[in-house]
Amino acid sequence: MSVQIHRNARIRTLDPARPEASVLVVTDGVITAAGGEDLLAAHDGEVVDHGGAFLMPALADVHNHHLTAGRADLFELQFDGTEDLPGLLSAIRKWSAELPPDGWVVGGGWGSTLIPELSTSDALAALDEACGGRPVLLRDDSCHNRWVSSAALERAGISADSGLLIESALIPVERAYAASAPSDVEQDARASLRGIEILHSFGITAFQDAAASLPMLRALKHLDDTGRLDAWVVTSLQVNDQIFGTHPLGQDLIDLREDYRGGHHRPDFVKIFLDGVPTSKTAAFLRPYLPDDVHGPSWRGETTMTADELTGWLLRVAAQGMSAKIHCTGDASVRMTLDAVAAVRAAGHEDAKFHIAHGQYVAEEDVPRLAELGVTADLSPALWFPGVIFDAICACVPRERAEKLHPNRNLVDAGVLIAGGSDWPVVPSPNPWPGIQGLVTRADPTGTHPGELWPEQALTLEEALHAYTLGAARAMGVDDVTGSLVAGKSADFVVLDRDPFAVPADQLAGTRAEETWFAGRRVYQRR
Repeated sequence: MSVQIHRNARIRTLDPARPEASVLVVTDGVITAAGGEDLLAAHDGEVVDHGGAFLMPALADVHNHHLTAGRADLFELQFDGTEDLPGLLSAIRKWSAELPPDGWVVGGGWGSTLIPELSTSDALAALDEACGGRPVLLRDDSCHNRWVSSAALERAGISADSGLLIESALIPVERAYAASAPSDVEQDARASLRGIEILHSFGITAFQDAAASLPMLRALKHLDDTGRLDAWVVTSLQVNDQIFGTHPLGQDLIDLREDYRGGHHRPDFVKIFLDGVPTSKTAAFLRPYLPDDVHGPSWRGETTMTADELTGWLLRVAAQGMSAKIHCTGDASVRMTLDAVAAVRAAGHEDAKFHIAHGQYVAEEDVPRLAELGVTADLSPALWFPGVIFDAICACVPRERAEKLHPNRNLVDAGVLIAGGSDWPVVPSPNPWPGIQGLVTRADPTGTHPGELWPEQALTLEEALHAYTLGAARAMGVDDVTGSLVAGKSADFVVLDRDPFAVPADQLAGTRAEETWFAGRRVYQRR
């Protein structure tokens, strides 16, 4: 039996019965007591002195794409969303120079504000020149659109005058790339491990991958079986696919899930893409977008399924004991989802969990319905303050409507469970602290974009931290093992460089993890 006594710490437990402590006792990776100095005399074991540092439950991320992000960090060209077209071309030219003549240029993160500029034949010609005729596959900052070269279009069997592919139009290119560079289990495991290492560096030890594929399930099973999966992982098996080129999908993938369940991996959700994103006018809204020459004056976007199809899928997965994360960024797709969940609840499926991803635009009259139906608002990525993506939305949606982004205060006041997520690598980093600061201030944590976005929707720090700890754990269904520091749960915690309750709100984004512990083992230490 291994006993650790963590002392001399300012501990926030998220346990209402004992919200603060100074000593944490851990036995074989599980918390056995949290309290004061009196615990020191009652327990023998290895003493870990934290020097008065602030200690809290490890953070959770309810929505990311960790393997995709790990692969990008290891192998791909990355942008931060701020580059202009000449900047993109310069980076592509430099990256391509290191590749063989037929090597793929793969990466992403270009800003969706560039969509009009990249949709021309001149932009395609410039891309072809920069890459030296190689196949190119580059994701935008929403991951819903791609900029590809003529060589990539040819390999996918697509004839087009533009290299810009919107939503499902990109799937043939994704599949052509996958066919050219098939990965094995160990390579996918390496990418998964890299993603988890990065999450650990921000104090995150529990997460939900929002679009799981069969290769991902295999990689996670391999890591779990070899004792290398140092996180609580929940996966969302794709029912349909708009942006990844995944196969198999739907019931074919669901039927395999129990083969890949492990001690730290729970394949308990499905993922349904119900609409797209506002920046490409593919999100489904109740009222029209701004008019343009392509869509006309009455375009509201559309859903990928009918209401009956969505209801059928939710009933089907609930009957199999599963839950669902539904991508819906427009208020019309949110309403369709709530109507479908109402049918599921009426059929007696009270235990199934449902997530509205990404909690962005919700009609005012639908806010209380989330609470009534037990639907979680998956808040991801952090768009609740002024920024590049908000500016891109304003180019597509009337500004007075675009500003009603993330009604977080209304959701909390209505009793809705909110859960924090990153949607990484849609954003360059899974660091939760800029998002936490933004939840509190509704201002850009970097200071780059002035002003506040709908400041009436600001949360308290307590509410924001709950969203990224116990709230996210409950939403994912892992609150039985993590999310708070109470006896019987895994010893998952983070030691911070500051007490977030003792610094001004505009300094929260600078918070750093000094140490991250998972199941009583230190899995990250800041150098």
